[in-house]
Amino acid sequence: MDLATLKALKPNEYTEAANGYRRTSDMARAAHDRVGTQIAAAMRKSLKGEAASAAIKQLAELGKNFHYVQTECGLVASALDAFSYEMEAAKKKLDAALADAKAGGLTVHADGSVGYPPGGDKDKDGRTPEGGTATGLTDETASAVGRQAANFNPNPKARLAQDCADAIARALKEATEADAKWAPKLKALKADDDLTVSAKDWADAGSDTRGVNAAGKEYLDSLPQPPKNGDPKANAEWWKGLDADERSAWVAMRPDSVGNLDGLPSTVRDEANRMVLAEARGNAQVEYDTWLKNNPAPPRYTSYINPMTGTVEERVKVSNPAWEKWDERRKNAHKPIDGMDAIQTRFDQSGVKGMPEAYLLGFSAEGDGRAIVANGNPDTADHQAVYVPGTKAALGNIEGDIERGVKVWNSATARSDGASVSTVTWLGYDAPDDVVKDATFEHYAYDGAPALNRFLDGLETTHTGDTAPHRTVIGHSYGSTLIGSAAQTGDLNSDDVVFAGSPGAKVSHADQLDVPKGHVWNEDAKGDPVPEAGRFLHGGSESIFEEPKIPSDPDFGANQMATDTEGHSGYWDEGSRSLQNQALVVVGKSEDVKLVDPPPGPSEELMRAK
Repeated sequence: MDLATLKALKPNEYTEAANGYRRTSDMARAAHDRVGTQIAAAMRKSLKGEAASAAIKQLAELGKNFHYVQTECGLVASALDAFSYEMEAAKKKLDAALADAKAGGLTVHADGSVGYPPGGDKDKDGRTPEGGTATGLTDETASAVGRQAANFNPNPKARLAQDCADAIARALKEATEADAKWAPKLKALKADDDLTVSAKDWADAGSDTRGVNAAGKEYLDSLPQPPKNGDPKANAEWWKGLDADERSAWVAMRPDSVGNLDGLPSTVRDEANRMVLAEARGNAQVEYDTWLKNNPAPPRYTSYINPMTGTVEERVKVSNPAWEKWDERRKNAHKPIDGMDAIQTRFDQSGVKGMPEAYLLGFSAEGDGRAIVANGNPDTADHQAVYVPGTKAALGNIEGDIERGVKVWNSATARSDGASVSTVTWLGYDAPDDVVKDATFEHYAYDGAPALNRFLDGLETTHTGDTAPHRTVIGHSYGSTLIGSAAQTGDLNSDDVVFAGSPGAKVSHADQLDVPKGHVWNEDAKGDPVPEAGRFLHGGSESIFEEPKIPSDPDFGANQMATDTEGHSGYWDEGSRSLQNQALVVVGKSEDVKLVDPPPGPSEELMRAK
């Protein structure tokens, strides 16, 4: 970039263009919300048949277009803001150098060099030091040599001219580098020429996000930064202190960070995480398609010679270990997509049979994955319930855990007397992958405990109702171990705790779980082997000489709720007493909870006889 171009540049024009793209992004977001959560939901609720199904499918595709426009225009806006920021900084340096040159009576040439007139003290021969021209050098070594030479020049104007020339050169260099960096980034932010938003399109959007984020680090670093300690109240204050443009920049450039900040409004986290989900889904599909291409399936059917006829029989289904092993690898490769599709399915259920809107309060496809899915907005709910799944919970098989959250919402809402309910499936930790190999260790619980405590504190921070919500934490299997660890190592911000099939909660008594006395509940179904099996692994004890206690023990102090289900996974069976009891706790109707009948004691007649 030359001197004339930078002098004439108006960075505010790029800022104005960014505002235009941001307005377009906001309009697309509103349209996406209206299509997905209002129109489509209303159609699912009231219309049936092939025509309705086709229309809903078309609306889904339209919603994808709006969502894609929202994401890409948000990136364009942030990229233009970042470019404007960098060019404004370079132009300010140039303007300052030009002002210094003018004040010093120097001449700035078109190439950026600076001329200075004769001047200074006369030498012994009575001659005045000659004038000259200083050339700006951006190479640090060359610049140092140039400045040193100017310092020994008897003309004092030489030193000022060299300083101005160097400043001009640095400004031009920074402007040139910014232009070279952002020109290809902005050119890449464009869609193809069809109306189908494919997996490849979303994968490309993910690449765009990473590219703009990396290139715009200087700009993003200039904005107010989120607190480093992760405290939800501090996060909330940070977000409130941002203006609209700064919020948009953070959502567009770092949706993964914004989406996982406890203490931010659920609507904000949902918007950011849906962007991350869409891009991750696109990447996963592209990777899966590539895997299929590079790992073609062996034949499912094998030819063999018929011993009766001696002829070769084609396509006879026989055992094919090679195909079976390949298909198992294929299923494992597809698991992340299955999990992301399950989340999208829950989005699509909004409005069906009274189901509320879903909110994605946390998401990551890294490793086993993370996902936090809420039924109804917890920020406005009278009753909140957070369900923590146990061993084998992962993004790839999250469908069942989402369904459990839905079942608790349905059952609790039916018993809430009109009060609003939000249930959350919280897969915000790395759950053990295997019962024998992993669930025997406690570090999964202690590693995940701080994240659960932050999330619960965040629910407290973001609630907007006139009165505090009633909050219940529900832990299944190893999830109960994590809940106990969270109470043991921090402050469990909950009013009630419900355990189902608990192998132990790391504490020896209900009073150690940070909830009011009498508000710890336990379910131990017939035929569930996990509670007793986990006693010596995750039970709590006051000393090494005491047998560890688990929530199913009478002296643990939990309310033992009646169950009518069997085994380790039936606690959420539709219509069961096990599910109903959980729902009653969630809506604060503990007096209606059916407890396990106490064991029969001695009769009154026998007691009197004694």
